[in-house]
Amino acid sequence: MAKVTSKLQVTIPKRIADRYGIRPGDDIDWLEAGDAIRVLPGGDRPEDPGLAGRRVELFDAATARQHERQAADARAPGPEGRGWSREDLYVRGRPD
Repeated sequence: MAKVTSKLQVTIPKRIADRYGIRPGDDIDWLEAGDAIRVLPGGDRPEDPGLAGRRVELFDAATARQHERQAADARAPGPEGRGWSREDLYVRGRPD
């Protein structure tokens, strides 16, 4: 596991730098990816042919999760029949 220095610098582990051809002085890109951070080698590197397919898989999985969340929201009970209204919340506890 890499540590962040007081100057917000991170050392890339050697085996990862070697695998992706990252050398001292190379640029890398930091991308926000939801609750994670993606680190991509910069420059004119050829893209991994399997990467496009993996991106599509990740997109499809995220889309499926979004549909599940939306379906769950649709099943949530509405305000009908709960015995109170939003306005009741604003006057509750006030003397009449």
